[in-house]
Amino acid sequence: MNHVLDAAHSVFVSFVFFVVASPVSKPQPTLTLLAALLLWSRLELRAAETAKPVAKPNILHIHADDHRPDGLRALGNPILHTPHLDTLVERGMTFTRCYTMGSMIGAVCTPSRTMMLTGRSWQRIPRSPDAQPNAGDPATFLPRVIAAAGYQTWHMGKSGNSFPPGIQAFETNLIEDGRGKDDGEGRAASSRRLADRTIEFLKARTETNAAKPFYIYLAPPVPHDPRVAEPQFHKLYDPAKIPLSPAFLPQHPWDNGEMTVRDEKLAPWPRTPADTRQQLADYYACITGLDHHVGRIFAALKANGHWDNTIIIFTGDNGLSLGEHGLFGKQNLYEFGGMHVPLVIAGPGIPKGRSDALVYLMDLFPTFAEFAGATLPAGVEGKSLRPVIEGRATKVRDVLYTGYRNCQRALRDDRWKLIRYPLVDKTQLFDLAADPHELTNLADRPEHAAKLAELTALLQREMDRHADKIPLRVANPQPAEWTPPGQDNAPQKPKQKAKAARKAAANEAATKPAPPK
Repeated sequence: MNHVLDAAHSVFVSFVFFVVASPVSKPQPTLTLLAALLLWSRLELRAAETAKPVAKPNILHIHADDHRPDGLRALGNPILHTPHLDTLVERGMTFTRCYTMGSMIGAVCTPSRTMMLTGRSWQRIPRSPDAQPNAGDPATFLPRVIAAAGYQTWHMGKSGNSFPPGIQAFETNLIEDGRGKDDGEGRAASSRRLADRTIEFLKARTETNAAKPFYIYLAPPVPHDPRVAEPQFHKLYDPAKIPLSPAFLPQHPWDNGEMTVRDEKLAPWPRTPADTRQQLADYYACITGLDHHVGRIFAALKANGHWDNTIIIFTGDNGLSLGEHGLFGKQNLYEFGGMHVPLVIAGPGIPKGRSDALVYLMDLFPTFAEFAGATLPAGVEGKSLRPVIEGRATKVRDVLYTGYRNCQRALRDDRWKLIRYPLVDKTQLFDLAADPHELTNLADRPEHAAKLAELTALLQREMDRHADKIPLRVANPQPAEWTPPGQDNAPQKPKQKAKAARKAAANEAATKPAPPK
């Protein structure tokens, strides 16, 4: 849009200058006025694109559950209907390479939310929900840090598989888990109930003339399964018309270490196009339902005078595979898998644009603290994104590493991606610039041996830096072959049981490093 305005502005101003300044012409008031109006409108549009920052902006943080990085129409998914969240992309900063760092348990959302609310990396947070009471001083958690800067803090949303000490640190903590005990409509109406309570909160602040700025953390339980939305949203998506990913496979080619976790059992093996399209249709319906009710919240912000001084953040706790590589969960490290999430930030002082900086969700902690003018506590490992937002930097790190339990590790830079599966001695190398869907494994090609060695060394460096003790090679790797449940025949069962026992033992104990070569 700006280049069109620039061209029109130049033409008008040049023409008017010629008419006005020419010695053979008399000034033309009408043309002069037109040029002035065009220049004025151009400046108004520029100002609207980047509203001036405010000292203490409100913060509305929407943190969806299992939201893929392509989970908005404006993020490149033409099937989706997300007009309200799309407005954030249209006027704010989109970070296309945002990730949660990893998970030591199957519920990837738990460490993800813990990292975000503590600002610490995945090996320096409690390793399981049972250990969360030992997570540290609540005064160092994001809600208390923001509150200390003069904010009213308010949480509504998911409780299960979350970080209870973190959400209990909010001044107000309301649970919306999708069960719908209050209205009998169950999970289908969870986004509506979340919006209703948020709108009530905003209205009450207006009625009481609340002076403090607010930090609202909305944690809707969707589009996580069970994927049930209000009927009108399901009607928007005909499964037969939904395209599959270019990376769709009936089955993953080997055992990635977590093939029968709960999420993977949501669809039978082999994965079929029909089953996958139905899963996608239900997933999209939940996103559109969420978008509709987020639109109601946006309207309430405007009606109550908060729109122009509120920074809005939209992201998710983790991504999700829906048929890519034969997978249906978030317990993997593919780009359309468990760790890659959307991140959009819009509001006063946030320019419109896209950034390909490599960022983690834990970077939100110092970013929010800077927005709020808060003092950052010791121990926060995330990096503020404000230098990127304000154009003072193009990146906050050179490489980004992710991991899942003791069976998967990955590292990526601006172009290349390495995934290592130590328990089965498998390696993948992808050129993401040429192969964004990770279809062609280059790990065994001699011409890429140097790149493979370089990324492996960088991965080990990042693991060491983040206190990750899992070895990238083990002394006795397991067989990589895998047979889905129900597809083995009787003669194979003892072998499968023995393999399962070996795998369980390997996952239970600390993995023994391989001797150096």
